Amino acid sequence: MSATAGGGSTQTGPAGPAERLGIKAGMVIQELGWDNDTDHELRVAIEDALDAEMVDGDYGNVVDSVLLWWRDDDGDLVDGLVDALTDLVGGGSIWLLTPKVGRPGAVDPSDITEAAPIAGLSQTTTAAVSKEWAATRLLAPKNVG
Repeated sequence: MSATAGGGSTQTGPAGPAERLGIKAGMVIQELGWDNDTDHELRVAIEDALDAEMVDGDYGNVVDSVLLWWRDDDGDLVDGLVDALTDLVGGGSIWLLTPKVGRPGAVDPSDITEAAPIAGLSQTTTAAVSKEWAATRLLAPKNVG
């Protein structure tokens, strides 16, 4: 007999990657920095959770969240984060996806810690979302003017 009301569907296993990123159907997620090395399974899981495709940098409207794939050789991280803020709704989040430590293109965690406040973002959490990629959640300021 279970002490949990509502049956067995409450916590049957670990949360999927889209759930760990807080992604729900109906959200608009902008994907930036896609390349051949991005995690295809993670992208499919996110689009399944959205019940839609992610939008790209040419979207031109506000988005709920940005998924930013970033590698150590992609340039200046502060610039990349500032660019990712372009269409982000106030109070929205950027999920910075970087190759895990020891993988090609890995970004030093201290680089993220330094770049986030310069770009006007607050670093909050990290999430395990892929074998090859780490996800860091960065929050945008709520008021934009």
